[in-house]
Amino acid sequence: MPSTAIVLDQVARASDEAQALVDEERLRIARELHDVVAYSFATISVQAGVAGYLADERPGVAAEALRTIKAISREASLEMQAILGTLRRTAGAGEAPFHGVAALDTLAATTTDAGLPTRVVVSGRSRSLPPAVDRAAYRIAREALTNALRHAGPASAVVTVRYEPGGLVIEVLDDGRGAKRRLGEPDPDGGHGIAGMRERALALGGELDAGSHPLGGFRVRASLPVGVQP
Repeated sequence: MPSTAIVLDQVARASDEAQALVDEERLRIARELHDVVAYSFATISVQAGVAGYLADERPGVAAEALRTIKAISREASLEMQAILGTLRRTAGAGEAPFHGVAALDTLAATTTDAGLPTRVVVSGRSRSLPPAVDRAAYRIAREALTNALRHAGPASAVVTVRYEPGGLVIEVLDDGRGAKRRLGEPDPDGGHGIAGMRERALALGGELDAGSHPLGGFRVRASLPVGVQP
């Protein structure tokens, strides 16, 4: 029969492991909330500015900006409901729906409407991805585009998705002000955007780099392992 000290030690270890799981889940939910709020509000802010500036001179453009605000608000509401549903989910309930790589064209169209012309380039043999990788790739791309909307100034962006034998590489490159955009400008989210993207990549055993591109602009590049494919 184990001694009291051994039992207490086992209980303490179990408690620590349980707390670690709780902390990990809290961090995951915090990242999800950050992604939804940061992208939605950045896009809405830009479109509201367009609508206010052009309301009298170009009412058609202003009306389109308002329609974009409505669409983004609705999407954000649905995503928030999905996150809240995850918090309330009981054992055995299904997973909440999520956006993946297949939704990047829609994301690019929305970002383009928000004032950052964006295109998506895919290379390699397209294939199904593990849900966690699929979700992370989309979230990383969206956060990178959010940062570009906030900081790049007048710019355009390219989202590159590259399927490799053992992984997925996703890169977002804008041709804006590069890392200089960070100097003298407070980051509204305290820099959590890049940190959150890196956490997503590391959680899957991948890596992420972010910084000025040698040819100008700012680049975010994530490499996410998915296992060697036949």
